[in-house]
Amino acid sequence: MRHDIEFDSAGTTLRGWLYTPDGRPAPHPAVVVTHGYGAVKEQYTDDIAEALAASGLAVLLYDHPSFGASDGEPRQEVDPWAQIRGYRDAITFLCTRDEVDADRIGVFGSSYSGGHVLVVAAVDRRVKCVYAQVPVISGGTSMSRFIPSETLAEVRRTFDADRLARFRGEAPAMIPLITETPGELAALPDRPTYEWYRTIEPERLKTWRNEVTLRSVEMTAEYEPGDSIARITPTPLLMVVADQDMLTHSDLAFAAYERALHPKRLEILHGDHFVVYGKESGRVLALMTAFFHEHLGAAA
Repeated sequence: MRHDIEFDSAGTTLRGWLYTPDGRPAPHPAVVVTHGYGAVKEQYTDDIAEALAASGLAVLLYDHPSFGASDGEPRQEVDPWAQIRGYRDAITFLCTRDEVDADRIGVFGSSYSGGHVLVVAAVDRRVKCVYAQVPVISGGTSMSRFIPSETLAEVRRTFDADRLARFRGEAPAMIPLITETPGELAALPDRPTYEWYRTIEPERLKTWRNEVTLRSVEMTAEYEPGDSIARITPTPLLMVVADQDMLTHSDLAFAAYERALHPKRLEILHGDHFVVYGKESGRVLALMTAFFHEHLGAAA
């Protein structure tokens, strides 16, 4: 069963779907699921939610603030801390639902939201287990790898100019999320990301827009979710890392995993960042389902 839901997060209404398993007695263990950077919930996270619900879990899937069906201004602004607040408010929302066992809630994150769940699990003990796949670890390091050093000073000047313009009441500067033009300033400028977006079915992109605010990139450069990883313990952590990930960078993920304390588990996939959504998606679904069932005490 899928129900339309909405809940408040710091004065912003977030919207999505609550999935509940058929033929199983309530209350159910539950998982909070959200999408990655500049995406919307229909970009395969709905498939994840459906698979988890079919296995006997309740699932809350929603759009981040300023994206998709959710409210939030300015539109298309990727604010990591607003998104982290969204996760925590989603957990609170689940705690109010009769269908959900408030003592058995886990969190799922992928890519940018894979970094978010590291932070959420480190500070919110209502989280009973955390699954992070191809997670962003260091926004600053990733940005430095995407933007050549000779152009970094100019990019920072554009950040400063945008701040001044917004202070004066002007509209925020916008840039593409993805681009096929080498050298164009974009939030995700790498070619593999552009090629992956070309494979997405059009019906999954009805509420998606190929743009984000310029400040989204500035906030990404300031975001260091890997700093939280050692504080997740004693909450169980499963990290899934692609060994050729050049978007969130596999070497950063491996180093972060070493800093994590037990209980922890690492699964390595062969491929790039998008392997978790492609040929290995079946294996990934099996991994996450087994992990959530193990730690939330759900009946298989």
